[in-house]
Amino acid sequence: MTRSNRAYLDHASTSPLRPEAAVAMREVLDACTAGALGDPSRSYAEALESRAFIEDARGRVAAAIGARPSEVVFCSGATEAVATVCRGVRRRGTRQVLSAVEHASVRAGSGFGAATVPVDRTARLDLDALAAAIDGEAAVVHLQWANHEVGTLQPVAQAVSMCRERGVWIHSDAAQAVGQVAVDFAASGLDLMSISGHKFGGPTGTGVLVVRRGVRLDELLVGGDQERARRAGMEHVIGIAGFAAAIEAATATLDGEARRRVALLAPVEAWVDATEGVSLLGHPYERLPHLRCLAIEGIEPQPVLIELDRAGIAVHSGNSCTSESLEPSPVLAAMGVDAHRSLRISAGWSTTERDIEALLAALPTAIDRLRRLR
Repeated sequence: MTRSNRAYLDHASTSPLRPEAAVAMREVLDACTAGALGDPSRSYAEALESRAFIEDARGRVAAAIGARPSEVVFCSGATEAVATVCRGVRRRGTRQVLSAVEHASVRAGSGFGAATVPVDRTARLDLDALAAAIDGEAAVVHLQWANHEVGTLQPVAQAVSMCRERGVWIHSDAAQAVGQVAVDFAASGLDLMSISGHKFGGPTGTGVLVVRRGVRLDELLVGGDQERARRAGMEHVIGIAGFAAAIEAATATLDGEARRRVALLAPVEAWVDATEGVSLLGHPYERLPHLRCLAIEGIEPQPVLIELDRAGIAVHSGNSCTSESLEPSPVLAAMGVDAHRSLRISAGWSTTERDIEALLAALPTAIDRLRRLR
């Protein structure tokens, strides 16, 4: 299978590796092959060379997201970062607070007795309900920067202000936002933030937990002093180099790329507006530039996915991170819309007009055919 005959429109799940990341990783791989790198926790020359790669990457990542280098903790992805937060805050309080549309890792990790805050039909957090949920027992508030299924941007600034007034930490899962919209950790006022590299064209198995200076978490992975004793285990030097190169590339042309992705998806929106029984989910303007979620009346999503895949088009549907599951989406259920019938289309750095044209040639035909079969 080659890229030339496929239209890949599932960047919100994972984005193809950027060339910049591949070049950076190849440099480290060549150094590894030549025997020039060693355990970065040691003090001999090869170890110092490894450490230099890591610290260079740390500084570049910090610059890309408005953080101090000392606040950047490398890990395997946002799922691990979220788990570290959920576990690490338990000494602060007995209860965690989360929005009803958080990623499954937050819902699973926040533990028994977590307070779930409702959202409206666009997936935006109810700030009044959040205020009522934050009490003296709250250890942390989890609020994603942007929703992973419908693309709605959350009122992070207002939530941060609310938490500050009450002395409660706030964590944001920014996996979908970084590389798509401007994310400045220092300016946000957040205490903790989670990022995954593969969402913006970095290597899989890489991520960052950003920890504001002065915040102390219990470790999730123990047994070593790596990452300033915040995450035990030898650092993935090759992946870290690729992560840094990818996040630099993704944030260097952010405004222009955002406009390009909005323009790419404009024909999809126009088709939705003109098509009976199809509508857009999520907020109409407070949303990510690259993601559109469609509600399709009367048709199960799996047959649509199969039809599109046969036509050479990759998209996603339903419960995020459980693509093979027919379970309803908790996000859509929390919004009060049909949780069984949705189609998520997401563009990225490699998306072209040809990809969108292929989608719009195949999708109406697939829907018409499936409706006739009912």
